[in-house]
This record gives sequence, C-alpha cells and structure tokens, in this order.
Amino acid sequence: MFRGTFTALVTPFRNGGIDDSAFKKLIEAQIAAGITGVVAIGTTGESPTLSHEEREQVIRLSVATANKRCLVLAGTGSNATQHAVADTRIAEQFGADGALLVAPYYNKPSQEGLFRHFKTIADATSLPIVLYNIPGRCSVDILPETVVRLAKECRNIVSIKEASGSVERVGELRRR
Repeated sequence: MFRGTFTALVTPFRNGGIDDSAFKKLIEAQIAAGITGVVAIGTTGESPTLSHEEREQVIRLSVATANKRCLVLAGTGSNATQHAVADTRIAEQFGADGALLVAPYYNKPSQEGLFRHFKTIADATSLPIVLYNIPGRCSVDILPETVVRLAKECRNIVSIKEASGSVERVGELRRR
C-alpha cells in the first residue's frame, strides 16, 4: 500500500513550544523535493517526549500543510495501548493517511502482549497501519510469527518498518 520514500520529520521547538512555522517549512521542503510522504512523530520527531496536546498539534499541522500533496504517516504508537488508540483516532479524525505504531517500549511485552496491543489499536481504526519494529529502542522485538499473525487477523495492518538491523529478518518476512 505505501510505496516510495517517506521522510521522518524532526519536531522543531522554539521558546518551549512547537515551532509551527518551522515545521510547516520542513514539510514544504519535502514536498518540493518530490517526497512520497512524511512521517510525523516518529523516533526522529521525539515521539515519547511530546505531550498529548503536542502530538495532536503535530498531526493536525502535518495533514493541513501536506494538503494531499504527499502522504502523511502519523506516529501514534505508545507503550500504553489506550494512549495509542486515542492518538490513532486523532490521526484518523484529522485525515492522516496512515499510522506508524512502534512496539511498546519499556514494558517489554511478550509476543502475545504485542499481538493484543496492536490488534486493539487496529480494531479501533480504519487507518492503514505500519508496524514499527525497532528493538534497539524498545527493548522488544516483534517476531515474524507475530507480524504474520497480525497481518492475517487485522486487515488494516499493511506494512512494517523493520529496523532490527537484520537482513535475514527482512528476507524471512518477505517469504511469509
């Protein structure tokens, strides 16, 4: 579903708040460069450090600024399932094209816990979902069996950003 190049955006701040003007300029520069899409509130955008209100502000700004000229993936993942559900619903409400969901960090859930976390979020939205496996940051690895199970049971889980660093993992996921 999602093809092309997506730029992970930083979240610029000025005087203790999000710098709307600088953020809009970042998106405009990406659009001018011919990017397929932008990722707002991913790892590069310091997602765990933003308040709920700041996350909402960034999603709203991203969608409004892109204005259908490029795709917008909103990083709505959290280590708290209900927070991720709430942010994903906000992304859907504002018109994001998809949600990027990182594995719950700090909590170290089991594979069954990961499955239930992502399924709960997927069931709460119609947005296409991109799983984000980054075990170096989250201390948990979404194993291929869990990815396959999620893809089979959740129609809107459409892709994965696989950042484990394992070429073998990517090959294994492609074979499945």
